[in-house]
Amino acid sequence: MESAEWGSRVLPSLGRLSRGPPFGRMQGQFGLSLSNHGLSPAPRSLANTDPRRTAFLLHKQWTLYSVTPLYRFSRARLRAYARLLSAFIAAEKQKGLAVEVGVELDIKVAVSSLPDLRGTDQDQAAILVQLSLRSPISKKNSEEKLVWSGCFCSVFGDDLSEKIPPDFTCLPLFLTNGAESYTSIVGSWFQKNFDCSFRRLAISPLNLGWMAAMWTGCKMDILTSAIELVFSVPRLPQPLDISYAIHPEDAKALWDTIQKTPGEITQEEVDVFMDCLYAHFHRHFKIHLSATKLVKVSTAIASAHCDGIIKFLQSQYLTGVLMLLTELAICHIQ
Repeated sequence: MESAEWGSRVLPSLGRLSRGPPFGRMQGQFGLSLSNHGLSPAPRSLANTDPRRTAFLLHKQWTLYSVTPLYRFSRARLRAYARLLSAFIAAEKQKGLAVEVGVELDIKVAVSSLPDLRGTDQDQAAILVQLSLRSPISKKNSEEKLVWSGCFCSVFGDDLSEKIPPDFTCLPLFLTNGAESYTSIVGSWFQKNFDCSFRRLAISPLNLGWMAAMWTGCKMDILTSAIELVFSVPRLPQPLDISYAIHPEDAKALWDTIQKTPGEITQEEVDVFMDCLYAHFHRHFKIHLSATKLVKVSTAIASAHCDGIIKFLQSQYLTGVLMLLTELAICHIQ
């Protein structure tokens, strides 16, 4: 695969993928998209899927990456990819010594398709890569321990998939759980074989504010978890974080007084929501949170850190959260 050819064929089309600011415009078409997918549970097309098939994503810490489209990736060759990746990992661990493909190794690689993990029928089915360790003694009979997982997915990523040539597979969001050393090895193998590139996906304070407002507005049967916002104070000799916890019912009541149209969010409403929280905090503690940096948001729906760390907590809103992250990933690779 030729990198120069990749650049000349694909980058111009990616450059035209203007979807507006991450997580929505003030109103209009993208705001409508948020209404359909961002605030509601799983769409009707996914309502009958088995939640157990995506349960592996819940209550784990995932690191986010954006990934450019995979060139000549074939779903018919997933088992072959698993064998080749297994050999590559073993060779890397042995500092470049060749390893015969197909031989039983200490690390088992599984590559599988997850058709349930997508937003629409037009999205590419997600790809799950799992690494398991086996004991060197009695490998065939020993229990396997899952040590690393990586998931390529696209949830409501139609705008990108429709604009790339047919030889490319569009899965812009990559989530990993496990040691960074395995992430680096797996990423290197995919880059070499499918002419793609990976980048850590950070989450800006602006987007964290959107997440705080959107997740506060989600309907829950029982509101038990506090809304927690963590702020980093800049320009201090020693790091200092401020944690701000709001009762979920109070936060929901505040949001309901701000949101003008149910199911639709504007940047102005998000700003008003955050400003009200800042004013309340200043009234009690005389600290201007607007002078700090929002670095983490935790709700009953999910938690997100500015470094690109996410934890999914509710299966019913999993698709909606992944839609937001897919949007971020697509903006990152334009």
